[in-house]
Amino acid sequence: MIVFVDGNIDTVDPTYVVMDIGGIGYEIKISLNTYASIKSLKTTRLHTYFHVKEDAQTLYGFHEQAEKKRFQDLISINGVGPSTGLMILSSLSPEELQSAIVNDDVNTIKGVKGIGLKTAQRIVLELKDKMKKEGILEKSIENAIIPNNTLKQEALSALTTLGISKQAGEKTVDQILKANGPDIKLEELIKLALKRA
Repeated sequence: MIVFVDGNIDTVDPTYVVMDIGGIGYEIKISLNTYASIKSLKTTRLHTYFHVKEDAQTLYGFHEQAEKKRFQDLISINGVGPSTGLMILSSLSPEELQSAIVNDDVNTIKGVKGIGLKTAQRIVLELKDKMKKEGILEKSIENAIIPNNTLKQEALSALTTLGISKQAGEKTVDQILKANGPDIKLEELIKLALKRA
């Protein structure tokens, strides 16, 4: 099991990062929360989860140990795979997810793209007691402003990677940019688009 990776950031995108570790490039899938934390860094440590299935081996990485824990909690639920877990953690911060679960807020979880009512109810039902025992997580994220055109392109790239059609993504991103202006942060733009697309 690969528990963490420590190295230079070669490429960073809202959905993945390429880490240079001893001259070997590792592609690691990340959430928007992790992207927000590492996008301006040159080197970092990511807490990882290595997922193996018949046709693929995928490494998932998280800047905070707490986010990795939430990911592992989510994928322990029947019907929630790693891609869905990452989608949830790209739409909600670990704190928002925990708050929604503890407060029986099924609608917040159901608001994530691809999460139906039954899955949202299962997440709340199976994780509520566990979350209550843990208490609330604490984490802050620093965000930077990205120019509008780059912002739109990066958001669309992330949305298509997450399974949204380019046409639907473009329409949604344009609406959000019109309503919020160019100062909206990339992570927030993608989160809003995931809820509307």
